[in-house]
Amino acid sequence: MRSLGKGGRLGVLGHPAVRELVTFGGCQWLHGCGTGPFPARRRSSVPLVTGPSGGGPDSRAERRLRPLLSGPMAVNYTAKEEADGHPSGVGAAGGGSGGGAGKSRKPDNTAFKQQRLPAWQPILTAGTVLPAFFIIGLIFIPIGIGIFVTSNNIREYEIDYTGTDPSSPCNKCLNMSWNSTPPCTCTINFTLDHSFETNVFMYYGLSNFYQNHRRYVKSRDDSQLNGDNSSLLNPSKECEPYRTSEGKPIAPCGAIANSMFNDTLELFFVDNETRIPITLNKKGIAWWTDKNVKFRNPSGNTNNLTALFQGTTKPVNWPKPVYMLDSEPDNNGFINEDFIVWMRTAALPTFRKLYRLIERENNLQPTLQAGKYSLDITYNYPVHSFDGRKRMILSTISWMGGKNPFLGIAYITVGSICFFLGVVLLVIHHKYGNRNNSADIPN
Repeated sequence: MRSLGKGGRLGVLGHPAVRELVTFGGCQWLHGCGTGPFPARRRSSVPLVTGPSGGGPDSRAERRLRPLLSGPMAVNYTAKEEADGHPSGVGAAGGGSGGGAGKSRKPDNTAFKQQRLPAWQPILTAGTVLPAFFIIGLIFIPIGIGIFVTSNNIREYEIDYTGTDPSSPCNKCLNMSWNSTPPCTCTINFTLDHSFETNVFMYYGLSNFYQNHRRYVKSRDDSQLNGDNSSLLNPSKECEPYRTSEGKPIAPCGAIANSMFNDTLELFFVDNETRIPITLNKKGIAWWTDKNVKFRNPSGNTNNLTALFQGTTKPVNWPKPVYMLDSEPDNNGFINEDFIVWMRTAALPTFRKLYRLIERENNLQPTLQAGKYSLDITYNYPVHSFDGRKRMILSTISWMGGKNPFLGIAYITVGSICFFLGVVLLVIHHKYGNRNNSADIPN
């Protein structure tokens, strides 16, 4: 591009933005397309002839283009770039030294990116808010009362047998350790004032036991518990430090299995000083998916669990290996239901787990009639070292599960608050609402 005028000054056509105007559509800025001394050519240099200062084609072009090089019109859009949506100018030309314009950051012309999606915004008025509060209150309060009454109709009896009280029969067992020989036993006598009509569930409960600790929850090998033979002899490293013992892999490995609850509870009905044992069912206490899907014994050419678990050792705190948990084959090994129930960790430090089922045998008689009972406890599980507590719970269930008054109280509370707010807002609207009838609703 040649300089314009005298004194060696660089003409305005040397500017990159003007060069774009010249090469794309300069003909219309200078003398029009197809006429005059400069032929209209697309993407080609336009020969400019230096004329005398104050006249000639170069001075006219300079005068016409000078406004474009000052102010906000210095950066312009060509026809092609306007169609493509990419701006040109100094920034665009300088962004790509290879000759290409910079990529546009303009969002796509879609309803989502341009925020043109249909929207709906409710206009809160007294006619819509007040009925909503009253309806919520009238629905929630009866539901809460029904749930609360149902929960209170559930029979539940709880015995704390930790033994911290010096007068407790189990106080002598308070400082027993794991696998004490001989095991400590104690008996607690109690009386049921009301009969338990339906099936009764016996739970054991623990307090101040944090099964939700991160390292404790991870300390298991699900592949080993699912019967994988390779994991049986080579447990996961997550089980450390309960992965191996005496050079042998532990089955089942991990801290959860090692701390399995192992107290033994037996219930007797006392009739005229005669103790009648209550049948406690140890099957059907685990989830079906756990029993049939997640937990499986190792596979092999034999059904003998002693042979299948050969090469492994018991957890450190267990008195016997896993293949001796029960005499019945369908409740032994990894599919033992007491073991399965324990392996499902609790979310809170105070929890209960299902221990046994007491099924109703005769529709004419209650499952547990009112009267005197005795509970025989083989005290194996130490909790005094971490200030824990142990308890036994007898409970029935309803359509909503076990006894839990919180849900009913929550429904009653929310319904009462809504109904009260509805009454307050109704009074305010009745007293002050007529003053603002002429006010416009804000957009």
